Amino acid sequence: MIAYGSGFLMASYFPYYFYQAFNLKQLRWHALYGVPLFLFLPYLIFFVIVYSINGNLNVDIRYGMIVPFAYALVLLWVMFKAIHYQNRELKNKKQYLDELFMYLAVSPWAALAFFGLVEESQLFEVLCTNTGIVAITFIYFRKMISHEHDEHRAFQEAVLKLRNRQDDFEQQAKSYGYSRRETEIVLLLCQGLTYKAIGDRLFISENTVDNTVQKIYSKTGVKSKLELIRKLGF
Repeated sequence: MIAYGSGFLMASYFPYYFYQAFNLKQLRWHALYGVPLFLFLPYLIFFVIVYSINGNLNVDIRYGMIVPFAYALVLLWVMFKAIHYQNRELKNKKQYLDELFMYLAVSPWAALAFFGLVEESQLFEVLCTNTGIVAITFIYFRKMISHEHDEHRAFQEAVLKLRNRQDDFEQQAKSYGYSRRETEIVLLLCQGLTYKAIGDRLFISENTVDNTVQKIYSKTGVKSKLELIRKLGF
């Protein structure tokens, strides 16, 4: 009972895992309702209740695995369709590797019920069914590496944009004739700092900041902080 129960537990977890981890929405009903009805319930009936009555495991295997085996084939087809649908964009880009390894990860799952019927050696059963775990691990590491690569690329693009923006600002500062102090104040002003905060940052008085800002407005041809920010492209 315990040995078969662990097998049923593993088989029951696979659909839920793929539903959650890979966001296969077509598996929602099966993960939440189909598995308890067609996997847990037959196990409970034949391997717990009936077995506790007759004590004949061979009879329980013969009849208790029929529904799970049939349901495994149905669910395997549903999972294949869900994977195929989810990876349609990758297929358009001629990228089939993720889809292939997801198929390899799912396929051994259906064999769990088959092995329960034919009573193959445990070594052969483990080697076959654990192929799915290996494939899932490969998918995980591949996605993790891809995610890190995308983050690094996004960071580089952000740094490049910031440099270009800084270069544009420096060109604008020169074109408007800002002094070094005026350039510092403009940058702090556009970051949202108050006159007092700017004065504290640059070790000058609030009045000095106010007077400098008025000169900046005059050089730039604006009358407010909002107009200045828009004109400088912040």
